[in-house]
Amino acid sequence: MNESQFIQHIDQHQHIIHKICRLYRDSREDREDLFQEIVFQLWKSASSFEGRSKFSTWMYRIALSTAVAGFRKKTPAIVYPETLPEQTEAPDEKQVQSERLMEAVKKLDDADKALITLYLEDLSYQEIAEITGISENYVGVKLNRIKTKLLQWIH
Repeated sequence: MNESQFIQHIDQHQHIIHKICRLYRDSREDREDLFQEIVFQLWKSASSFEGRSKFSTWMYRIALSTAVAGFRKKTPAIVYPETLPEQTEAPDEKQVQSERLMEAVKKLDDADKALITLYLEDLSYQEIAEITGISENYVGVKLNRIKTKLLQWIH
Protein backbone atom coordinates (compact mmCIF):
# COMPACT_ATOMS: atom_id res chain seq x y z
CA MET A 1 0.00 0.00 0.00
CA ASN A 2 1.49 3.35 -1.01
CA GLU A 3 1.15 6.62 0.87
CA SER A 4 -1.71 8.03 -1.21
CA GLN A 5 -3.73 4.79 -0.84
CA PHE A 6 -3.10 4.86 2.90
CA ILE A 7 -4.26 8.48 3.20
CA GLN A 8 -7.35 7.70 1.13
CA HIS A 9 -8.24 4.77 3.42
CA ILE A 10 -7.70 6.89 6.55
CA ASP A 11 -9.89 9.68 5.14
CA GLN A 12 -12.60 7.20 4.23
CA HIS A 13 -12.62 5.45 7.62
CA GLN A 14 -11.53 8.18 10.05
CA HIS A 15 -14.92 7.99 11.81
CA ILE A 16 -13.76 4.64 13.18
CA ILE A 17 -10.72 6.23 14.80
CA HIS A 18 -12.75 9.15 16.16
CA LYS A 19 -15.28 6.81 17.77
CA ILE A 20 -12.56 4.76 19.46
CA CYS A 21 -10.82 7.93 20.65
CA ARG A 22 -14.07 9.19 22.16
CA LEU A 23 -14.61 5.94 24.03
CA TYR A 24 -11.10 5.60 25.41
CA ARG A 25 -10.20 9.24 26.18
CA ASP A 26 -12.15 11.98 27.93
CA SER A 27 -10.37 15.22 27.10
CA ARG A 28 -10.11 16.71 23.63
CA GLU A 29 -6.30 16.81 23.87
CA ASP A 30 -6.09 13.15 24.86
CA ARG A 31 -8.42 12.18 22.00
CA GLU A 32 -6.25 14.12 19.54
CA ASP A 33 -3.10 12.42 20.89
CA LEU A 34 -4.71 9.00 20.61
CA PHE A 35 -5.91 9.75 17.07
CA GLN A 36 -2.34 10.58 16.04
CA GLU A 37 -0.97 7.49 17.77
CA ILE A 38 -3.50 5.25 16.03
CA VAL A 39 -2.69 6.72 12.60
CA PHE A 40 1.02 6.31 13.34
CA GLN A 41 0.52 2.66 14.33
CA LEU A 42 -1.57 2.07 11.22
CA TRP A 43 1.15 3.58 9.03
CA LYS A 44 3.83 1.45 10.74
CA SER A 45 1.69 -1.64 10.15
CA ALA A 46 0.52 -0.76 6.64
CA SER A 47 2.95 -3.19 5.04
CA SER A 48 1.33 -6.03 7.03
CA PHE A 49 -2.10 -5.38 5.48
CA GLU A 50 -2.50 -8.19 2.99
CA GLY A 51 -6.04 -7.50 1.84
CA ARG A 52 -7.44 -10.78 3.18
CA SER A 53 -9.95 -8.78 5.21
CA LYS A 54 -11.53 -5.39 4.68
CA PHE A 55 -9.32 -2.41 5.43
CA SER A 56 -11.81 -1.26 8.07
CA THR A 57 -11.57 -4.63 9.86
CA TRP A 58 -7.79 -4.43 9.95
CA MET A 59 -8.01 -0.79 11.02
CA TYR A 60 -10.35 -1.59 13.93
CA ARG A 61 -7.99 -4.27 15.18
CA ILE A 62 -5.00 -1.93 15.29
CA ALA A 63 -6.97 1.07 16.58
CA LEU A 64 -8.48 -0.90 19.46
CA SER A 65 -5.12 -2.45 20.36
CA THR A 66 -3.49 0.98 20.36
CA ALA A 67 -6.26 2.54 22.46
CA VAL A 68 -6.24 -0.26 25.02
CA ALA A 69 -2.43 -0.37 25.26
CA GLY A 70 -2.24 3.38 25.71
CA PHE A 71 -5.10 3.36 28.19
CA ARG A 72 -3.28 0.90 30.41
CA LYS A 73 -0.08 2.96 30.39
CA LYS A 74 -1.71 6.32 30.97
CA THR A 75 -2.21 7.60 34.48
CA PRO A 76 -5.31 9.73 34.76
CA ALA A 77 -4.85 13.45 35.24
CA ILE A 78 -7.51 15.16 37.28
CA VAL A 79 -8.29 18.70 36.19
CA TYR A 80 -10.64 20.85 38.19
CA PRO A 81 -11.97 23.83 36.26
CA GLU A 82 -12.39 27.07 38.19
CA THR A 83 -15.91 27.53 36.89
CA LEU A 84 -18.31 25.25 35.12
CA PRO A 85 -19.24 26.22 31.58
CA GLU A 86 -22.75 27.53 31.12
CA GLN A 87 -25.05 25.42 29.00
CA THR A 88 -26.57 27.63 26.34
CA GLU A 89 -29.38 25.37 25.16
CA ALA A 90 -31.00 22.24 26.47
CA PRO A 91 -29.91 19.06 24.67
CA ASP A 92 -32.62 17.13 22.88
CA GLU A 93 -33.76 13.71 24.13
CA LYS A 94 -31.81 11.79 21.49
CA GLN A 95 -28.60 13.59 22.46
CA VAL A 96 -29.23 12.89 26.16
CA GLN A 97 -29.79 9.17 25.44
CA SER A 98 -26.68 9.04 23.30
CA GLU A 99 -24.59 10.61 26.07
CA ARG A 100 -26.03 8.20 28.66
CA LEU A 101 -25.13 5.28 26.44
CA MET A 102 -21.61 6.63 25.88
CA GLU A 103 -21.06 7.06 29.62
CA ALA A 104 -22.34 3.54 30.29
CA VAL A 105 -20.09 2.09 27.57
CA LYS A 106 -17.09 3.81 29.14
CA LYS A 107 -17.76 1.86 32.37
CA LEU A 108 -17.30 -1.49 30.58
CA ASP A 109 -14.02 -3.36 30.68
CA ASP A 110 -11.80 -3.02 27.61
CA ALA A 111 -12.90 -6.25 25.92
CA ASP A 112 -16.62 -5.52 26.33
CA LYS A 113 -16.11 -1.90 25.27
CA ALA A 114 -14.43 -3.08 22.06
CA LEU A 115 -17.24 -5.54 21.28
CA ILE A 116 -20.06 -3.07 21.80
CA THR A 117 -18.22 -0.40 19.81
CA LEU A 118 -17.98 -2.74 16.84
CA TYR A 119 -21.63 -3.71 17.25
CA LEU A 120 -22.72 -0.06 17.34
CA GLU A 121 -20.82 0.44 14.08
CA ASP A 122 -23.24 -2.08 12.53
CA LEU A 123 -20.57 -4.70 11.92
CA SER A 124 -21.83 -8.25 11.54
CA TYR A 125 -21.05 -10.90 14.15
CA GLN A 126 -18.72 -12.47 11.60
CA GLU A 127 -16.79 -9.20 11.13
CA ILE A 128 -16.61 -8.67 14.91
CA ALA A 129 -15.29 -12.22 15.31
CA GLU A 130 -12.58 -11.54 12.69
CA ILE A 131 -11.48 -8.35 14.43
CA THR A 132 -11.50 -9.71 17.98
CA GLY A 133 -10.37 -13.25 17.32
CA ILE A 134 -13.28 -14.89 19.16
CA SER A 135 -15.92 -17.17 17.66
CA GLU A 136 -19.05 -15.78 16.06
CA ASN A 137 -21.26 -17.61 18.60
CA TYR A 138 -19.29 -16.18 21.52
CA VAL A 139 -19.66 -12.69 20.02
CA GLY A 140 -23.44 -13.14 20.23
CA VAL A 141 -23.33 -14.41 23.80
CA LYS A 142 -21.04 -11.59 24.93
CA LEU A 143 -23.09 -8.91 23.17
CA ASN A 144 -26.31 -10.09 24.81
CA ARG A 145 -24.65 -9.91 28.23
CA ILE A 146 -23.23 -6.47 27.48
CA LYS A 147 -26.60 -5.15 26.26
CA THR A 148 -28.27 -6.38 29.45
CA LYS A 149 -25.62 -4.70 31.58
CA LEU A 150 -25.91 -1.42 29.67
CA LEU A 151 -29.70 -1.40 29.95
CA GLN A 152 -29.41 -1.82 33.72
CA TRP A 153 -26.96 1.07 33.98
CA ILE A 154 -28.93 3.41 31.74
CA HIS A 155 -32.31 2.89 33.40
